[in-house]
Amino acid sequence: MAQLQAKGATARTQTLLVVDDRPENLEAMQALLGDGDWQLRCVSSGEAALQCLLDEEVGLVLLDVQMPHMGGFEVARLMRGNPRTRYIPIIFVSAIAQTANAVLQGYATGAVDFMLKPFDPKVLRHKIHSLLEHERNRSELMQLTQQLDSARAFNASVLDNAAEGIMVVGEDGLIRFANPAMAQMLGCSVNELQGSALLSHLRTPAVDCEWPQSAFYQHWRQNKTYRVHEASLRTRDGGSVPVALSCSPLPKLQRAMVVLALDMSVVRSLHSQLESQAVTDPLTGLLNRRGFHQALESALSRTGRSGQRLALLYLDLDGFKRINDSLGHGVGDQLLKRVGEQLKASLRPYDTLARVGGDEFTAVLDSLGHSEDAARVAEKLIEQVSVRHSLNGVDFTIGASVGIACFPECGQTVDSLLRAADMAMYEAKRAGRQQYRFFLPEMNGRARSRLMLEESLRTAIEHNDFILVYQPQIHLESGKLRGFEALLRWQHRVAGTVAPSVFIPLLEETRLINRLGDWIFHQGVRQYGELSRRFSDDLVLSLNVSPVQFGMPQLVEDLGRVLDEYQLDPAQLEVEVTESALMQNLGNTQEQLRQLRLLGVKIAIDDFGTGYSSLAYLRHFELDTLKIDRLFIANMLDSPRDAAVVSTIIDLGRNLGLEVIAEGVETQAQRDWLIEHRCPIMQGFLVAPGLSAADAGLFPAQLDWEALPLHVPPKA
Repeated sequence: MAQLQAKGATARTQTLLVVDDRPENLEAMQALLGDGDWQLRCVSSGEAALQCLLDEEVGLVLLDVQMPHMGGFEVARLMRGNPRTRYIPIIFVSAIAQTANAVLQGYATGAVDFMLKPFDPKVLRHKIHSLLEHERNRSELMQLTQQLDSARAFNASVLDNAAEGIMVVGEDGLIRFANPAMAQMLGCSVNELQGSALLSHLRTPAVDCEWPQSAFYQHWRQNKTYRVHEASLRTRDGGSVPVALSCSPLPKLQRAMVVLALDMSVVRSLHSQLESQAVTDPLTGLLNRRGFHQALESALSRTGRSGQRLALLYLDLDGFKRINDSLGHGVGDQLLKRVGEQLKASLRPYDTLARVGGDEFTAVLDSLGHSEDAARVAEKLIEQVSVRHSLNGVDFTIGASVGIACFPECGQTVDSLLRAADMAMYEAKRAGRQQYRFFLPEMNGRARSRLMLEESLRTAIEHNDFILVYQPQIHLESGKLRGFEALLRWQHRVAGTVAPSVFIPLLEETRLINRLGDWIFHQGVRQYGELSRRFSDDLVLSLNVSPVQFGMPQLVEDLGRVLDEYQLDPAQLEVEVTESALMQNLGNTQEQLRQLRLLGVKIAIDDFGTGYSSLAYLRHFELDTLKIDRLFIANMLDSPRDAAVVSTIIDLGRNLGLEVIAEGVETQAQRDWLIEHRCPIMQGFLVAPGLSAADAGLFPAQLDWEALPLHVPPKA
């Protein structure tokens, strides 16, 4: 029933076109055929009929013979000449008696019937139904034929373009069909394969029986798939190609099987490439961390059996981050490739070299006679790397620090040797960089202590164990209070006071300073706002900004937000930055200083004289204050060289219009010397140590130098 309804729906969608030049005839046809299972269209001319045929899908045409301008025979002739309308059935209808020649002419133009008026309506309707059904069947058959042709073409295209070899093998073991990939795999043509025996092309596994006794045939008889993962086929020139075969039975009427052959040489090559990529650094072509672990494990196994010595070198580039940040990652990648080539050229062919991190390289020196041999290699590597490089028109120099761990003294496993060499490398960095260090057992203790200290720092941050203290800065001549420097202090819950020189470098190295930075800004500005209400409005708060913080793009935004929150005049805030922080990225430094200047805060260089001390950046950077490092102050009375440095910095600051502050002043003699050499400002234990916010609020705005010392310096 559903099929009949579907057919009825299809019939109603078909269009019956009636063409007659007389209106009364069209009206009669409308009355006679308007209620049929079709859509009736009536037109009054041949031209209109052709237009309708082009615009609509018409299933049958009832065509008058005699019409002005274009008669029915002409319309039929034009219809048969157009591919779109060529097969539409035509019934000629005429009210004038026709000769036999006229009827034959109608059939000759492609008509399927010729009816004379008057005609029997029942006969006409029956013919219309039959012809529309015939037309529908013809259309469906054409669609099916087109679909079949498309499917056949698609299947042929798939078979012809498939990368895998495909064969159809009959029950007799002969190849009926082979695609081009199969022929190409065996180095012959498709025609040569067709009709040949499948077993004649099989090299392995060897088949020492006739086709009916073979596993291929037996599986086909049982309607099962047969797979051979490790097989090889014989090529035309006598060679072989490794393949994986899969043989599946086709439907029983086909009496054949389809055989798929996957060229495993491609797969094995891919596996080899993947394995190589898994252990190779894509940038330098050296081994990566995983590959190095495997190579070192193998070397340890060999060395352990032979009793020879082995050394592991761990090399880290000095200054690479500065190059990467200032010149871009592209230049950084080029530099790493060049360093990899230099290191490889400096080692023996059988030594193992790897890149195990961003700018970290490792090398295994096999078959060593003495530990000193590893030291000589380390010196050579440092010398090779620490040269002037030129990339993208920019000249620069980097260095390298190397840690050395020897087997079996420093460890007998991959992890223990790597850990030992890593610790030795960090020891070389702490010793001043661009040198090597052998691993020593006491480094383990230092490493454990450092790890415990780092964990304690994290706990202290979570528990708010840090405080800020404030050390006064005094104008030497007048004794007037200039302001306070905020200093970070840590009171460990078990160990007590921890020296800033111990925990602050670790805060910066681990970047934990970022978690404290916002708290320092808020705490310092909030407490200082309370202090400034007791003193004059020009009192200055100095806040230290670590190199890590100074490199953060949101530094100025964070400072501005804190100043707005606590209503502090930006001119009362002084940001202290070290020389090394300024020199990390000159482009970023200039922009950061410009933004700070726009914010309105002062800028001071801390520990001046211990870093680059370059006149160039003093000329180009917008600065306000130079702070002389405490080491120069401590030694200047006994060391003419240190005294000369301090005197030069004082004169330099005065000539450049910069304030100069001497740090770490502890004796009256040091104060007198600074006054004599016209140093304007000092801070140190001679006046006061770091004071709590409450004690800083009680500090006098004007000092009486005769009452000094206000504080007894701690014993050395």
